[in-house]
Amino acid sequence: MMRAQSDVAPATWRRFLPSWLTAYRREQFFPDLMAGLVVTMMLIPQSMAYAIVAGLPPQYGMYASVLPLIAYALLGSSMTMAVGPVAVTSLLTASALAPLAAPGSGAYIAGAALLALLSGLVLFACGVLRLGFIAKLLSNPVVSGFTSGSSLLILIGQIEPLLGVPTASGSAIVTLISAFENVASLHAPTALVGCGTVALLLLLRLPKSSGLWLKLAPMVVLLATIVIASAGHLHQRFDIAVVGIFPGGLPALHPPAMEYGQIKALMLPACIIALVNFVSSISVAQTLAFKRKQKISADAELRALGAANVASAMSSGFPISGGFARSLVNFAAGAQTPLAGIISAVLMAMVVSSCAGLFRDLPVAVLAATIVVAVAPAIDIAALLRAWRYDRADALALAGTAAGVLVLGVEAGIGIGVALSLISLVWRSSQPHIAVLGRVPFSEHFRNVLRYKTETLPHVLVLRIDENLVFANAQSVDERIRDEVGQRPQVQHVLLVLSSVSQIDATALDMLLELNCDLNQQAIRLHLAEVKGPVLDRLARSTLSEQLSGSVYLSTHQAFQALAGGADDYSI
Repeated sequence: MMRAQSDVAPATWRRFLPSWLTAYRREQFFPDLMAGLVVTMMLIPQSMAYAIVAGLPPQYGMYASVLPLIAYALLGSSMTMAVGPVAVTSLLTASALAPLAAPGSGAYIAGAALLALLSGLVLFACGVLRLGFIAKLLSNPVVSGFTSGSSLLILIGQIEPLLGVPTASGSAIVTLISAFENVASLHAPTALVGCGTVALLLLLRLPKSSGLWLKLAPMVVLLATIVIASAGHLHQRFDIAVVGIFPGGLPALHPPAMEYGQIKALMLPACIIALVNFVSSISVAQTLAFKRKQKISADAELRALGAANVASAMSSGFPISGGFARSLVNFAAGAQTPLAGIISAVLMAMVVSSCAGLFRDLPVAVLAATIVVAVAPAIDIAALLRAWRYDRADALALAGTAAGVLVLGVEAGIGIGVALSLISLVWRSSQPHIAVLGRVPFSEHFRNVLRYKTETLPHVLVLRIDENLVFANAQSVDERIRDEVGQRPQVQHVLLVLSSVSQIDATALDMLLELNCDLNQQAIRLHLAEVKGPVLDRLARSTLSEQLSGSVYLSTHQAFQALAGGADDYSI
């Protein structure tokens, strides 16, 4: 009896453990250990740098790199995605909090934690409600434009710490103008350290064949500059700003203070952060999963990212997301399971607990240089050029989003991008492609008469509508059909090929009823062909099925044969 109970216990516990852990193999540990170590070395400088982008003291980036990694590992579906502070999310955090409190103040820090909590709860709720499809709300051009615009905004924001040039707060344009006006006030020692670090980091990136360990360059440079700055007393001798002493040890776990006014002010930014985080993270997870033929659950990712942000809030952190560069490094380092993320979290906790004093003499210009080198590649000019060559509407959405971010701010930039995408979608739907068809000789195939040599019947007009029939395009479709009929006095039959139509809404149905009536008065019969089953079922419940002057045919060929005077009637 006791043996039976001991057999049941593991099975019971397994229900509460992630699937990767219950199936974990011993040979996976060493690759996970090495990947966790490599990612930690990359995460230390990035977490501190992105905390500064968010307007927070550098240690808060390290706080946001411990518990969130564990929470994601336990709930996420990606085996290799690495979460933590990222540039765009940090910028969104700063944009949301800047109007509410002074950067770095107690109220600002509390607001960052509350923002992480709200965005985490939004993400988790969406995961519970299985709303993974929300990733499709932002098109690729909008995401690319937002990323490029945000990266430019971040770069502009690093002018002062990188060069020691005083800049005015405000929009990117205001910051740039003030930087040019104050260029004479450039602090030469700071600029030398900042630009020298940028040059060194770029130089270390050149020999790409040197492998994965080049990804550790930021950490190596960071440690080297700490040694040089400490030994040379750069802060005291040249007045170079340094990180300074920050409290050691892990932060106490507690929920952020919540006030109705603050929640109301941060709810919309939290939703935007949640959406951007999910869209960017799911794309990273899917890209890496595809390389190993693994599967990603969008709903599980929502819940995992939500839990990770809640964990960040509980440990005085700020909103976090899946990092593209870190995830690629984690993948390339051989990570097999999310245990690599847990190892990174443990190592980060050790650094925060015992090595806080190590960063006292780290020049702030070095962190600014790390940010510049990290985010500059995200400015994707090539994507704009590709979009311009392929689809001008997408190119305008990309450029409009980037410009909106730079001029009006990140939230407005996203709004502009989504609005431009929706306008483009409605415009395309309102101008559907309609082709006049003819039969390819000696075949049953029908093609556009403008593209192929085809056979037509003078008394039959065959039109293929390559779009769903909805309120946005009902009028333009009606006008096109009437125009084509008007150009052909001999037409006695109009055949609409609906092979590309998956929906006919009420407005379009009214248009078809009116068109059928008007054509019938001109002794012209309206016929339909290749109607999809769901559309046919809905039409059967309408009056069009009774009032249609012509017939409904299974295929265009059968309709063509019948209307050509064939003996067989293939109508359905």
